[in-house]
Amino acid sequence: MSVDSSDGPLAGLRRPFEGPNTMGNTPAFWLGFAVAVTVLAALPVLFGYYAAEIGAVFLAYALLGVSLAFIWGYCGILSFGQVAFFGIGGYAFGVVAINVPTLTGATLGLLAAVAVSTLAAAALGYFMFYGGVRDVYVTILTLVVALVLYTFTGQTAGGEWAIGDARLGGFNGMSGVPDLAIGIGSAGLEIGIVAHYYVTLGALVATYLGLRALVNSRFGYAMVATREDESRTEMFGYDTTFIKFAAFTIGGAIAGLSGVLFATQNNYIDPSVFGITAAALPVVWASVGGRTSLLGTVGAALAIQFVDYQLALSGSEWALVIIGSLLVFVVLVMPEGVAPRLRDLVVDYRSSDPTPADAPAGAEEVSD
Repeated sequence: MSVDSSDGPLAGLRRPFEGPNTMGNTPAFWLGFAVAVTVLAALPVLFGYYAAEIGAVFLAYALLGVSLAFIWGYCGILSFGQVAFFGIGGYAFGVVAINVPTLTGATLGLLAAVAVSTLAAAALGYFMFYGGVRDVYVTILTLVVALVLYTFTGQTAGGEWAIGDARLGGFNGMSGVPDLAIGIGSAGLEIGIVAHYYVTLGALVATYLGLRALVNSRFGYAMVATREDESRTEMFGYDTTFIKFAAFTIGGAIAGLSGVLFATQNNYIDPSVFGITAAALPVVWASVGGRTSLLGTVGAALAIQFVDYQLALSGSEWALVIIGSLLVFVVLVMPEGVAPRLRDLVVDYRSSDPTPADAPAGAEEVSD
């Protein structure tokens, strides 16, 4: 009798997060995932306050990368302006929290920022997809939106460019963005640097698991079908325009949340978050890690930003050259990305390792 490794006390917990649209549906994968999360959780304990401060920024970037991998890898929508919603979220939080300098303001700022980012993505997605914009024109239009925001926020240096007590600051940026907090009035929880790291890590893990469940649901199957052949999917009765609109809106909400986590960690945000360099980075992370792999994108974002940070500390100006060269190399050598290529290598290795001829009678292979 064959042994099904999916059977076990944790099989029921894993089942919602497993399916054909995600890599890693075995107990070994989930063990590795738990170890990786544990290692990330241990970083502030092992390396202290500074590691938590820098690490939280990297995790916020990883969350931004996941928002792009979700819509690009699973629905075929390459948004080159995903940072637009990232920046909108950060600025919106700052405006609300600075004008309401209590825990209530921080709480309302978080809710308002995610809501505004979601509405911005929904508005842009509605006009694009219901207006018949397709393929490369979506990429161009989203980039244009980000660059328009970059130009606009860059010329808001005067005193007249203020919303209440919140000065937009032009290229000097909006300073004095409060820390993340949850509460009403003076009663609640203020989230410091180390706690912020764990909140960001928790948001990243929760988003990753939530998106795994979503892409393995019926909606996720419809997303992948739309990516593969939109016309044929429509023939089966699916509203592919709504599918793209919904996926794009969800991606914008996630990007907005990452922008809030970024701004509250740095207590600052400036127009550079809308710039062409910032816009290109999520595309690099998803391309290198594998746009059809949410976890691969997370790994690529963390690794690339760590290397970029180390080069900046050393005074090197080669960071963008190295990142650009890495992107070219991956596109030419492994266009599907690192994570899918590693999966293919593992599958090829297993398929080329036959059961030994002298195996005991009745012995059968244990499948994943």
